[in-house]
Amino acid sequence: MRSAPQPVPRAPEPVVAGTREIEVTPCPNGPLLVRGADAVRDADGRAHQVTRPVVAVCACDKSQRLPWCDGTHKVIPRK
Repeated sequence: MRSAPQPVPRAPEPVVAGTREIEVTPCPNGPLLVRGADAVRDADGRAHQVTRPVVAVCACDKSQRLPWCDGTHKVIPRK
């Protein structure tokens, strides 16, 4: 019997009010660094306000503080 396919987690999405540029930089085996966003929308569609010039957004989906990176990627075995 085949199990149902697991949904692929949707990546957090930077949100900006106005015309400011948003820069997203992926860190190798780590988070996405987001510069210039006013908020980050999570996989459930909730907007999380950004209060810093640069924020680290979780890319491994294992953080206890989603959508923010908490460093959990450092202890996950690499494939």
